[in-house]
Amino acid sequence: MTAASPRVSSGAAQRFPVVVVGAGPAGLTVGNVLRAAGVGCLVLETETREFIERRPRAGVIEEWAVRGLERRGLARSLLERAQRHTECEFRFAGESYRFEYTRLTGRHHFVYPQQCLVTDLVREYADVRGGEIRFGVRDVRLRGLESGRPSVSYLCPGSGERRVVEADFVAGCDGARGVTRAALPAGRVRVACHDYGVGWLALLAEAPPSCDCVVFGMHPRGFAGHMARGPKVTRYYLQCPPGDDPGNWPHERVWAELRERLGAVGAPPLREGRLIERRVLDMHGHIVEPMAFGRLFLAGDAAHLTAPIAAKGLNLALHDAFLLGDGLVAHLTGGDETGLSGYSATCLAQAWDYQEFSQWLGEVYHGTASGDPYRAGAARARLRRLFASPVAAAAFAEQYLGARTTG
Repeated sequence: MTAASPRVSSGAAQRFPVVVVGAGPAGLTVGNVLRAAGVGCLVLETETREFIERRPRAGVIEEWAVRGLERRGLARSLLERAQRHTECEFRFAGESYRFEYTRLTGRHHFVYPQQCLVTDLVREYADVRGGEIRFGVRDVRLRGLESGRPSVSYLCPGSGERRVVEADFVAGCDGARGVTRAALPAGRVRVACHDYGVGWLALLAEAPPSCDCVVFGMHPRGFAGHMARGPKVTRYYLQCPPGDDPGNWPHERVWAELRERLGAVGAPPLREGRLIERRVLDMHGHIVEPMAFGRLFLAGDAAHLTAPIAAKGLNLALHDAFLLGDGLVAHLTGGDETGLSGYSATCLAQAWDYQEFSQWLGEVYHGTASGDPYRAGAARARLRRLFASPVAAAAFAEQYLGARTTG
């Protein structure tokens, strides 16, 4: 017996100037920009509100991105609660080296868990600015993207009916595996990919940070990272084989490896605690070119997946969202097509810049453990140069902070 097809709603199709697919940082930022300008918008999200507000993700936000959120009235809680970081620490060959990037650039990082930012953005969009949002939708489909009246349909979680929404534009903000990227015709786009050949075991520890800044450990056994996520929670990373099973990393092994790889003369002991998350991330990246097709514009991970090596993914998503939101407002309220026509090229230039820096930094992180004497020697040379050459230090600080980027 075959399952019955879902009923199509008998009512007339709804219409919104913009349909945003995906309620992550990019989609919610676009929605908030549109609502602030009085532009109608519908956000569709496959998960529940509770899920997206609790899902742990990135936490490092560059200063230009925070200022962009602030100018759009979206940073009040962030500015009140976020930590401000002014330096980081590299540990290699048994020694630790502080890198004071704020002293070099006058800029700093904000550390604010992504789930907190998403909570702020969805509250502002739905509860304050009155934006329309549908959670728990299924089987989202896109039609007529090259026409002047594209449509998006989805299965309503309550009734099981298929609802159809007409729009002027669709913003694809639903991630690397989302339906909007899949809607791009294969012959019209190019996907450029890079595989780093390593995995990272991503860990959340119910333990206070062991250092007052981000720590990067380069060790023959593999990379390790330490990033505060609050006064009582710390994010750790351990390099591991790609596709490794998190079950291979029991509590005792995790902390033994972290102690070994982050060890350095004079470094304080790690403050250990219960591990509340273990998952393996395969380090790879890709970029979709162009980021627009007809009336569909991609933003965030739907357009470019950036390995967390340089903590650029969230920042790129916000960069896209600022440009796309502003471009849609200019077009829909004043007929100005400049922002939308230049959107893909502008975003791709930034995405490639961040991808290149992530690849460079990946060699620094992983070269020592590569088993290749040439790569290991080159990685050590890059590290020594950071602390011997003011020019190299300034160039690194600029890229690390995204200091040339505007929001």
